[in-house]
Amino acid sequence: MGSHALTSLHLEAQALACERDWRLLFEGLDLHLSGGTLLQVSGPNGSGKTSLLRLLAGLMQPTAGAVLLNGKALAKQHGELGRSLVWIGHAAGIKGLLTAEENLAWLCALHCPAEREAIWQALAAVGLRGFEDVPCHTLSAGQQRRVALARLYLDAPPLWILDEPFTALDKQGVAQLESHLARHCEQGGIVVLTTHHTLAEKPSGYRELELGRPAA
Repeated sequence: MGSHALTSLHLEAQALACERDWRLLFEGLDLHLSGGTLLQVSGPNGSGKTSLLRLLAGLMQPTAGAVLLNGKALAKQHGELGRSLVWIGHAAGIKGLLTAEENLAWLCALHCPAEREAIWQALAAVGLRGFEDVPCHTLSAGQQRRVALARLYLDAPPLWILDEPFTALDKQGVAQLESHLARHCEQGGIVVLTTHHTLAEKPSGYRELELGRPAA
């Protein structure tokens, strides 16, 4: 991880409820995530997995309840959230007209500017050596996904919220990302992710949350 490591990092959801299109997705949801935790959110389509991640990332407001980062409401600490969080959504979230290097430089500038050499090393780590100066619109879907994931190999903040991060990755890419996520947690980071993929490598702090499960 890097200088952004926060061994005391704590993310909490209190009595969280989410309603979309007049439909209640979930309610009364409590979470307590501390450094070292990898939380895998599962459930059928439409159960609210992406909505929950967006709530935890401060990108949506809950219908009820609150999300706290280190004991303070997200709405009251936008600056701290930006320094503590990497959000990678289901889409790659990169600009097609920019090169891989330019995309990462722009994204990193939001929290911690990265040197060119570090960006090249991150791209090499995800198998994109030689693609640094290639406009991203010419890359395949898998390559674009890897450009986005290269952020995790830079001096990334400690809280990673990832929506389907294994999408469009080949077998080797999946195994590498699993190892990297586990290593991040063992170093005190927090990972919250959705995936239909069964993780072969799990950190000691692995947990699972299933949404949409019928009440007993």
